[in-house]
Amino acid sequence: MRGTVWVSTLIMFSLLFGYTTVPAAAPNPMETVKVKIDQVIEVLNDPQYHKPAKRDEQRDKIWEIASPLFDFKEISRRTVGPGWERFSEEQKERFTQVFTQFLGNSYIDKMQGEYHNERIVYLKELVREPQALVRTQLVRENVALPIDYRMKLEDGQWKIYDILVENGVSIVQNYRVQFQSILQKESPGQLIERLEQKLKNRQQS
Repeated sequence: MRGTVWVSTLIMFSLLFGYTTVPAAAPNPMETVKVKIDQVIEVLNDPQYHKPAKRDEQRDKIWEIASPLFDFKEISRRTVGPGWERFSEEQKERFTQVFTQFLGNSYIDKMQGEYHNERIVYLKELVREPQALVRTQLVRENVALPIDYRMKLEDGQWKIYDILVENGVSIVQNYRVQFQSILQKESPGQLIERLEQKLKNRQQS
């Protein structure tokens, strides 16, 4: 009898706590994007942030939500392209930090200035691990603007490493053209200084 009770207790224990040993499945790429974008839109629509005095607080909230969705190290490497090998390890880290802040400022400015209750339509995802493409549309009145997200599976999490906007224009490619032009004439250190100066100018404006 005691043996039966003991076995039953073990079974109940395993049913209650055994799930902790089973890793949870990672969200698929589309779900990963949708959750974060929906949260950002909620912040953009929140009336408490519509006062000018709350603008910086809204920025911080948007950044807190959106930044984990991006692989900024991969984005930085891809925007520099082959010239990345010219960067020292310290310069790679410094460039990634500065460019991350630069991108964050650029796109949060754009969201705060241009968002007017548009809808996001999630069309489909194309997955070929470790990469994926999530196709969406930004619907503004009767106009649908395509926005596609290139993603990479990293440590069990899907992260964005590029965004394609109208006519398939790649944001990474757009910056790569600019940076490669600069690196033909200047050093990696000078490119970083350019970005740092842009950040300072923005803070002073």
